[in-house]
Amino acid sequence: METTDAIYRSPLEAMGGLAVIGSGRQHVAHWVKARKLPSYAAVLIEQGNGHLETDAVGRRSVEGPALFWLFPNRQHSYGPDTDGWSERWVLFEGSLVRDFLRLRLINEQNPIASLRNLDRMQRLFSALHANLLEDTPLASASAASVLHQIVILAAHQASQTKPLQADGADLSEIIDALRKKAMQPLDMTAFAAEHGMSPATLRRKFLAEIGLPPKAFQLRLRMDHAKELLATTDDKIELVACKVGIVDAFYFSRLFHERENCTPREFRQRYSRS
Repeated sequence: METTDAIYRSPLEAMGGLAVIGSGRQHVAHWVKARKLPSYAAVLIEQGNGHLETDAVGRRSVEGPALFWLFPNRQHSYGPDTDGWSERWVLFEGSLVRDFLRLRLINEQNPIASLRNLDRMQRLFSALHANLLEDTPLASASAASVLHQIVILAAHQASQTKPLQADGADLSEIIDALRKKAMQPLDMTAFAAEHGMSPATLRRKFLAEIGLPPKAFQLRLRMDHAKELLATTDDKIELVACKVGIVDAFYFSRLFHERENCTPREFRQRYSRS
């Protein structure tokens, strides 16, 4: 290790949702070997190449600029090739991380994100580090906000760099096609065949990309549009149901209540501007 700059902070009790508890920057020429951290970590590789090893994914190449996630109480090893690399890191914890995991913004099975815009990520890491230096409740809240931006930016850039191929078809185009047809009666078997795959493959690809199977994704689109109609029009419930592709108004109301914990009429009363 040639240079290092590190800060460690005890989390405030009020920061239970998301707390940044450490940050640093260093140039390293050696590996971290068989370590377990008690918290989550993000490691930003600015320059250089190397490898990451975990039980979940085995040995993976890391080519800067890239960011990878480390998970608490999971053994990991990582480090650069012979030329070393420049890295920044942040340690964090809190209940909000469960949402990051549920939404697949961070994923133990796919922990490495290649980056297209290093400059923006560097600015976020610098801002987070400056907040930890300030060490006030406001700065702690700001650091948590910056970390949230880091998570979102890494997920966004990773989605731009990975190929979205689904058995020869562009998955982003398939998702867009389903959005356009979501209010229409749709045979998922025929829809899958139209895009050159089996229903099982379509389901697997949708789950991997957006966390929902196609039918559930279609239903979410329908319910979201129904909420828009309920809040912005005077259409009868029966007409709203028809407009979102559900001909049985009673079935629509039951589905709506299951998802929103209120009836369509109650939703309208809460959110309508009229």
